[in-house]
Amino acid sequence: MKNLIKLEELALFLLAVYLFAQLEYAWWLLLILFLAPDLGALGYFGGPRIGATTYDLTHHKGIAVAFYLLGALGGIQILQLVGVIMLAHSSLDRVFGYGLKYSDSFDHTHLGYIGKTAREMAAKGAEHTASSAS
Repeated sequence: MKNLIKLEELALFLLAVYLFAQLEYAWWLLLILFLAPDLGALGYFGGPRIGATTYDLTHHKGIAVAFYLLGALGGIQILQLVGVIMLAHSSLDRVFGYGLKYSDSFDHTHLGYIGKTAREMAAKGAEHTASSAS
């Protein structure tokens, strides 16, 4: 199932790249702005609750689609650009296992735990499995 979800997210990333190609912007702009949604992580300076909120707002694909559609309906390419960047970034994040954040920890995402917490949990699971087998 994880691989199926990753393929779906990869397809959404490719859709975002296609939609970007329909806009009148140079490709280098996609490369420069691609990491812009990660600026939402700056909210973590205000603590995990604020950080999770700001991060999730800049990584929410529903918001990305809303920006794109508002831009498309209103003929405002900058809104389309914002939506495409958010969609491309968030989709590729999901391919690599990074999801929306819970407010208890940066490492706790809707896709599971990441980073140090994930490694610690895996080690504890391996210890528990080893002790159960003996």
